[in-house]
Amino acid sequence: MTALHLTDDGEAADLAAFLARLIHYDRAAAVRLQVSGTALAVFGRPPSFEVLAIRTARLAKPYENGLDVTLDVTVSAGELLESIDESAATVSVPGAVTGPPWAGVLPPRGGWQPEPGLPGPDAVRAMVATAVAEFRSRTGKLAPEARTRAELDHIGREIWSRPIGDTGLQVRAVHAAQSLGFLPPVRQADPGESPLGLYSSGAWLRLRTPYGSIAVRRAGLGALDVSVR
Repeated sequence: MTALHLTDDGEAADLAAFLARLIHYDRAAAVRLQVSGTALAVFGRPPSFEVLAIRTARLAKPYENGLDVTLDVTVSAGELLESIDESAATVSVPGAVTGPPWAGVLPPRGGWQPEPGLPGPDAVRAMVATAVAEFRSRTGKLAPEARTRAELDHIGREIWSRPIGDTGLQVRAVHAAQSLGFLPPVRQADPGESPLGLYSSGAWLRLRTPYGSIAVRRAGLGALDVSVR
C-alpha cells in the first residue's frame, strides 16, 4: 500500500474533515486521487449538490513509487479516511475501485481565467441562508400527500439552480462550498480582498476558496471541452 507523507498534521486533519463530509452525503462515496510532485488533489462528488468538489493537500516530499512519479487512482472515500494517521501526517492509498462515471471527466488543469461579478463571502453566505430558508418554508407548507420525493426534488432544483448575478454560477455551488467547509469563516474575511475567486476554462466554472474548490459545467454547453483522464 502506497503511503503519502503530508507536510503536517493540519493537512491530514483538513483532508480527513473533507472526506468525512463527503461520506456524510454518500456512505459509498468514491474519490479520485491525483498526485504529482508535492501536490495531492482529491476529487469528490456529493450527490446532493451535483457539483465536483476538489480538495488539495501538500506533500512533504515529491511522490515517487518505483519508476512512477505520478499517481492517478479512484478509491473508496471511507477506506481513504480510515487510512489517515493525523499524528504522523500520513495517508495510505487503498486499493483502486471501479469509479463512477463522473470520475472519468475532470476539469482541465490549466487555462483558467478570472470571471467578474462574484459577491464576497458575507453575501454568498446570505444567499445560501436565504435559499435554505425558502426551501424549508415551501416544503413545510406542503400537504402530507403532496410531500413526495419528486416534489421536494422539484422545489430543490428550482431554488438551487438559480444563477448568482450574471456569473453563470448556480447557488448550489456556494451551498456545496459551505456544506463541505470550503467557505472561509467570517472572522477571517479580509474586507480589502475577497478570499473567493471565480474562474472559467472552456465549459467549466470553478469557485476557488482557501480551503478547496467547487467545479461545475456551465449550462447549455453539452459535452464540449470534456477532459477525460
